[in-house]
Amino acid sequence: MKRLLSILMFLMAVMPVSAYDIAVENADGVTIYYNYINDSTELEVTYRTNRIYDGYDGGYYGYIKIPETVTYMNRTRRVTSIGSDAFLNCNNLTSVVIGNSVTTIGNYAFDCCRSLTSVTIGDSVNTIGCNAFDGCSSLTSVSIPSSVNTIGNYAFRKCYGLTSVTIPSSVTIIGYAVFCNCSSLTSVTIPNGTTSIEGYAFFDCTGLTSVTIPNSVTTIGSSAFQFCTGLTSVTIPNSVTNIDDDVFSGCTGLISVTIPNSVTSIGSSSFQGCSGLTSVTIPNSVTSIGDRAFYGCRSLNSVTIGNSVTTIGSSSFQGCSDLTSVTIPNSVTSIDDRAFYGCRSLNSVTIGNSVTTIGSSSFLGCSGLTSVTIPNSVTSIGSSAFARCTGLTSVTIPNSVTSIGSSAFNGCI
Repeated sequence: MKRLLSILMFLMAVMPVSAYDIAVENADGVTIYYNYINDSTELEVTYRTNRIYDGYDGGYYGYIKIPETVTYMNRTRRVTSIGSDAFLNCNNLTSVVIGNSVTTIGNYAFDCCRSLTSVTIGDSVNTIGCNAFDGCSSLTSVSIPSSVNTIGNYAFRKCYGLTSVTIPSSVTIIGYAVFCNCSSLTSVTIPNGTTSIEGYAFFDCTGLTSVTIPNSVTTIGSSAFQFCTGLTSVTIPNSVTNIDDDVFSGCTGLISVTIPNSVTSIGSSSFQGCSGLTSVTIPNSVTSIGDRAFYGCRSLNSVTIGNSVTTIGSSSFQGCSDLTSVTIPNSVTSIDDRAFYGCRSLNSVTIGNSVTTIGSSSFLGCSGLTSVTIPNSVTSIGSSAFARCTGLTSVTIPNSVTSIGSSAFNGCI
């Protein structure tokens, strides 16, 4: 008896299990699989069988048209949803038309449909789920209807062939990593009414050359445009108050950026590696410049620091090798470690009279610097602060200084 039960349990484990309630053949001869939803009054498109036996393939291929209604056993029901995973890994699916009755495209619905080149989204869809078209690498364009108000995280990630996209004004939040790695995307218009561009939204969209951010946007999340190497200019609207970490990091083609008076903080690494950026004006509204904010902006030759900044973060201008002069306003109390490390063209620096600490290696390797006056407010000069400033001929150290770190002027020949 035990042996018989074991055999039955084994058979139940290995036999394909139906993942659908009904299967109905379309007028064009294609069979689509459905589940009953909403107390069996409506239908949701689903995959064919237990996906373990389909290689995680929903069982669809070629051209698929999702009908608006389906008649089965003499009863007609509306098709209102494409279920989660319904077309997951359907590598031979090439084209899809979604009927106007559908309101929801579920999570992972078309995930990794690598041959999908065309999709028509019906005018009743209001939700596109997370990862819905993630990895659809052959998809070249998509029109999102005005009925859509929610686009889930990662919805179009790794759509490498996507060149254009229309985002309707009904969408108020561009979700996390929605267009991440869409390397062929050349332009995008973010509609008025959008309030938030979340983190990694356009991460690594290397083909993106321009972007218009409307005044309705209040938040641009971390890494939102990181590694958009084709982006040449960007205007941040007056509605934005914070530039988050890594937002434009690695945008090597960026030559111009406008920071509005509404911005109060510039996050860590926000413009790191923007090697084409030549000048930047930091408005008086900004109170803090984060660590590595302009690290490696080697073409930056001019920077204006607003008079509300209190802290210049670690490595904030490190490696800005073309920077020739800088004025640190009286509002600044701390120049953190490595702040101007390796700014070898820097020949003039004015340190405001509220600075109390000059951090370690803060001006290390500024070989163009010939003289520096340290104000009476400074109490501490960190280790290697002016090391290898080979052009430095004179320095004034006030009586307020109580600590000079090791190697502070090492190599000042």
